[in-house]
Amino acid sequence: MFSPEGPTLRELAVQALSSVEHGYDLLAPKFDHTPFRTPDSVLAAVSSALRRTGPHDDGLDLCCGTGAGVDVLTSVCRRSVTGVDFSAGMLDVARERVKPQPTASARVSWVRADARALPFTAAFDLVVSFGAFGHFLPRELPGLFRQVHGVLRPGGRFAFPVVAPPRATSRAFWMLLGFDAVMRARNAVWRPPFVMYYRAFRLSEVRRELERAGFRVDLRALPEFGTRGDGSPRVRLVEARRAG
Repeated sequence: MFSPEGPTLRELAVQALSSVEHGYDLLAPKFDHTPFRTPDSVLAAVSSALRRTGPHDDGLDLCCGTGAGVDVLTSVCRRSVTGVDFSAGMLDVARERVKPQPTASARVSWVRADARALPFTAAFDLVVSFGAFGHFLPRELPGLFRQVHGVLRPGGRFAFPVVAPPRATSRAFWMLLGFDAVMRARNAVWRPPFVMYYRAFRLSEVRRELERAGFRVDLRALPEFGTRGDGSPRVRLVEARRAG
């Protein structure tokens, strides 16, 4: 699962026994060499889909980590791109890794902040997020989505990919179930908690909470990943548009 440049088992254990923020500060230098980073194939497919819905002026990468989503935004936004994360270590890596492309017109900036208390007004046409929602408990989603709604201009979009969950008969399903069980046991006996759950983000619940926050929600298949045996998409792009 990990390349030789990735973290050791000991480093992962230290991270898991830290807070979420400090854990990612520790992991940041090696994060891009772990399976936790969104695959380039997903980033490219989302970038392609967003180009079809543009043009976009100002974009925000929510929970930007080392800046993979910022790379997507610089390819589809004309004026500005902002990456926001609460881990100073991840932002340090992002600043070093993300270099403006000669053909890109958007200026890039970085902000350290908690996604549950964003320090912006309605300043963006597009908000994206990649792989971050497992760090939010289900009860936190309504507040998170209200935050995103508040930083979007009327008609602005909140977009993020969702991979179809593995079937209960698959090995992946039981691996993720076991991971979540270990994390719940860890959080029951150790403080501060480390919130990272793979099976707490259910599409039906997410869609309902987005609509309650004032979004109109569309689900678009990303055709690059094909379909499952029942014909359903393997990967969807959630596009939630702020009304008004």
